[in-house]
Amino acid sequence: MTDIRLLAGRPAVAICVLAAGLFAAGGAGRATEPFPFDQELLLDTRPMPPVKRMPVLLVAPNGAATIDLWCQTVKGRVELSDTAIRIAPGPLPDGLPQYMSDGQCTPERRQADVDTLAALAQVTGWRARGDAVVLSGPKTFRFRLSTN
Repeated sequence: MTDIRLLAGRPAVAICVLAAGLFAAGGAGRATEPFPFDQELLLDTRPMPPVKRMPVLLVAPNGAATIDLWCQTVKGRVELSDTAIRIAPGPLPDGLPQYMSDGQCTPERRQADVDTLAALAQVTGWRARGDAVVLSGPKTFRFRLSTN
């Protein structure tokens, strides 16, 4: 009550204190946007010829993940906290997907699968901003929500 009496004669100070309190309560409680579970996250990079397939990450609320790479698809697990992430991908399959025709999975694309999967396994942080999710670690990945 003493604080209210002290501020009663100073409306500008009272408004500033009230605004700062509201800002702190609203801003500090929401450090990041929520992770977009069950939404396809498309890697924001250039396509790699000869096909248009791009890496996609899909994470369920229970942590089950599907990682579509340049040629292959793997299952994995994702653990999330407010700003930390750990991706534990499964192994790359030995063979190519049945729907890939000859010549679609070039040696460069297959090596990109290996490199991308290894780098995803090393990410440690994440943040969501609008329609993008950024994963950080030794390598930074920017994914955007798929509009398909």
